[in-house]
Amino acid sequence: MPADDPFAAFKQRQREAWASFAPTALFTTPVAAHIVRFAQVAPGESVLDVGTGTGVAAITAARAGASVKALDLTPELLDHARENEELAGLSGIEWTQGDAESLPYPDASFDVVLSQFAHIFAPRPDRTVAEMRRVLKAGGRVAFATWPPELLVGRTFAFLGRHSPPPPPGFSPPSLWGDPAFVTAQLSAAFEAPVFERGAMHVPALSVAHYRTFMERSIGPLQKVVESLAGEPERLAALRAEFEGIAAAHYAENVVEQAYLLTRAALRSTSADR
Repeated sequence: MPADDPFAAFKQRQREAWASFAPTALFTTPVAAHIVRFAQVAPGESVLDVGTGTGVAAITAARAGASVKALDLTPELLDHARENEELAGLSGIEWTQGDAESLPYPDASFDVVLSQFAHIFAPRPDRTVAEMRRVLKAGGRVAFATWPPELLVGRTFAFLGRHSPPPPPGFSPPSLWGDPAFVTAQLSAAFEAPVFERGAMHVPALSVAHYRTFMERSIGPLQKVVESLAGEPERLAALRAEFEGIAAAHYAENVVEQAYLLTRAALRSTSADR
């Protein structure tokens, strides 16, 4: 990331916080199949997966016959992605450490840009969308999965915001990307009207406390909040009770439902494209 980026320190904290995310890949893997199908990835297309994490969407696109490059801010997750690629019996995906707000690829490089619950954490949506648009070929498309603000993960983001240090000025909350009106506004300058679809990720849990414990061990921002209260047992107990209260509304029959929104939009053609 550029040295003069006012969000450099914030992004460094993000990079470190998400290093423990790998265990959740088991649950995001079915979502990867959904987004690749929804994106209409075809054999021979060039695909970029922004915020690839452990590589589940990138690997799924490669198995669909695409030529894939994938980028993530956190190198520890890219190590998992390379291992997952090998276990899937694939090779040839190009894994790169990098920033969604400054993609290290030439203009007009890809037919499809994907992001599964990832670009939403880049602090400035206008920069992220501009970069996605820049690296798309004429007629290309974006497709991404996001979390609606009114449902479990969006409410969890708000919970974390209440208990975390304030972000730098100009930061855009990730849950905004789960609002179709916000998404439409962000894409309107360069893309055709987006198409939306909904789905749900299911996390097995024997109780709400079981789910909370898993999240504390694998979701970096929640880990940081819990660690900050290690010496204050009463406040930590209250925090955990608040979290479990949010999750309880989405828990039934040993499953926590995390509902998501999919978006697909085609790059608008210009006179130069014709």
